Amino acid sequence: MAIEGTTETRAPRIRLGMVGGGSGAFIGAVHRIAVRIDDHYDLVAGALSSTPEKSRQSGAELGLNPSRVYDDFKSMAIREARLKDGIEAVAIVTPNHMHYPAAIEFLKRGIHVICDKPLTSNLADAKKLVKAAESSDALFILTHNYSGYPMVRQAREMVARGDLGEIRLVQMEYPQDWLAEPVERSGSKQAEWRTDPARSGVGGSTGDIGTHAYQLGCFISGLELDELAADVHTFVPGRQLDDNAHVMLRFKGGAKGMLWCSQVASGNENALKVRVYGTKGGLEWEQENPNYLWYTPLGEPKRLLTRGGAGAMDVAARVSRTPGGHPEGYLEGFATIYSEAARAIQAKREGKKVDPAVLYPTVADGLKGVTFVTACINSSKRNGAWVKV
Repeated sequence: MAIEGTTETRAPRIRLGMVGGGSGAFIGAVHRIAVRIDDHYDLVAGALSSTPEKSRQSGAELGLNPSRVYDDFKSMAIREARLKDGIEAVAIVTPNHMHYPAAIEFLKRGIHVICDKPLTSNLADAKKLVKAAESSDALFILTHNYSGYPMVRQAREMVARGDLGEIRLVQMEYPQDWLAEPVERSGSKQAEWRTDPARSGVGGSTGDIGTHAYQLGCFISGLELDELAADVHTFVPGRQLDDNAHVMLRFKGGAKGMLWCSQVASGNENALKVRVYGTKGGLEWEQENPNYLWYTPLGEPKRLLTRGGAGAMDVAARVSRTPGGHPEGYLEGFATIYSEAARAIQAKREGKKVDPAVLYPTVADGLKGVTFVTACINSSKRNGAWVKV
């Protein structure tokens, strides 16, 4: 990834390991594609499944050296930390309940952690993981990939420089329909663990996609949540976790917000959308049309800003790879997070400060996400009472 007309000096690739993401795992394959897009990493080791046999099979399919394929993440962390050419970073792409125990093993050995969201399956583990990350010399990166999109970065910059004035309203939504029926009972591996409290945590749609919408709204607006009131519901009979939520938000400083997440909204695939309104104007961004950003200065016609167009800013160009009109999206957003992580890791290698332009979600952002989910569930149990976060 490089800005047009410039070159980047290629540092040695980062030796990467992976926990989870074995044969048939959707998100593991996504991470591996993202890792390869900008070519900053070599995947050299893994504990790829909860069973030794499947882990070895998955390692063979990926072409890993059999001696670097492990039966479990703890033995992987111990041995890789001792190897002269051991991994420098690990990608954790397991179901939510395994994020905490896996991350702890690598952090305490100084291995950088790149973890899928949400941070953990419960708030107690999230708080302990924050402390572990803060006491480690290793970096912790959370892969909220939508914050890597070029026009999301532009929206954030426009808010920060005051184009919208004082922020008043933030509207976030993420509707899907893939759980409109009880597919978790018909063999869908993804649905099985995402609707299982033991593996997913206390939140269903709130933890799976609500955290994405929430993180993105805060990322763009720069606001901090003060309290919320939530109506969390499960529509599919027999399902153990929520599949729809409506949440009212009050931000510090007086701004208001609303968040809707649903996995039973027929006709929606991944319709993540954020709208931000201030005293001077508004912005709208949709994940399914990610290269477009609508900007409306107060009292003026709506303007369409495009990733490669005249209105594109340097912050968008910095994380773009292709010329305007050639779409960039989901996989590239993931790749941006991995490339930002690589820049931070390379700075650590060389004993340098990380460039302030490098931007990625941290363990602190992860804690905010788990706090958000927990507050939603607690509020809903109290009939939508306002809950401080």
